[in-house]
Amino acid sequence: MTLRPLFRALCATLLAAALPAGAQTFPDRPVRVVVPFAAGNTLDASLRQLAEEFRKNTGQPILVDNKPGGGGTIAAMAVAQAPADGYTLLMSNTSMFAINPHTFAKLPYDADKSFKPVTGFLGASLVLAVNAANVPAGTLKEFVAWAKGKPAGGVSYASFTAGNSSHFAGVILNKQAGLDMVHVPYNGSPPAVQSLVGGQVHAAFLPLLAVKPHVESGKVKVLAISTPKRSPLLPNVPTFTEEGFPDMEIYIWSGISAPAGTPDAAIARLNTEFNKALNTPDIQQKWRAIDFEPLPMTPSQYHSFVQADSKRWAEAVRISGFKASE
Repeated sequence: MTLRPLFRALCATLLAAALPAGAQTFPDRPVRVVVPFAAGNTLDASLRQLAEEFRKNTGQPILVDNKPGGGGTIAAMAVAQAPADGYTLLMSNTSMFAINPHTFAKLPYDADKSFKPVTGFLGASLVLAVNAANVPAGTLKEFVAWAKGKPAGGVSYASFTAGNSSHFAGVILNKQAGLDMVHVPYNGSPPAVQSLVGGQVHAAFLPLLAVKPHVESGKVKVLAISTPKRSPLLPNVPTFTEEGFPDMEIYIWSGISAPAGTPDAAIARLNTEFNKALNTPDIQQKWRAIDFEPLPMTPSQYHSFVQADSKRWAEAVRISGFKASE
């Protein structure tokens, strides 16, 4: 009875002695996470929810530092140039790590060498949504047939920005289905949704959360969803894979990265604490209610995930011929 507590205490002492001095107390001050979006974005709000769990477990707050613009390059450079001590992190994402390296002739950071992976953060779906009044199709196959019956360039689709996943999703579908949809980029999801609802574009590739209210009002129809499984938010909407387009299985994702050179002990502690927060029932329930999927990973899993996604977007960028302005 009395030996077990003593044994546990001895193990804890030995473990602490085996760790580098800094790792025993890290973090002992606030951790700054640089976000490539403006304050109020849904990803920004999700990080603030996770920050509360992080504070409960470590005693330290997460300071959210919003640095939008430049396709994520502003935020990426702020972290790449920060001290590699584990106290400045980046909310990395699909655009800056998997797409920008293929669209920019020259980037001020190296997506692989300028950072160390910590963990995944969250993933979300894209949906193919169409204007209910202007598009008679009720399924993806009907949409493809309808679009093929239009003159070249007679069908348009919106994205939430040029050179991102919602843009290249249309490129992939054009190739796979033999379509010639015209891409119409917008500056963010809200104006793209507004044009879709108003009938200025026929279709759009957007996050489910952005169009769901208009699906409920009947102004928009969702024909397919990009995730591997159907969403519980729209259980009657099939996946692209179910409809015969497995290459349209697309996650828009974000993760947590640190500057290159950050000590492994700090990375390990950050990974543990972020994943602990991501696995809490409260976070999982809140996020899944808005079509966000927590993505806790080991650093090596996150690195492999990014590498694989980068390869698939390289092909879509090549097909499109798109090049970002520096």
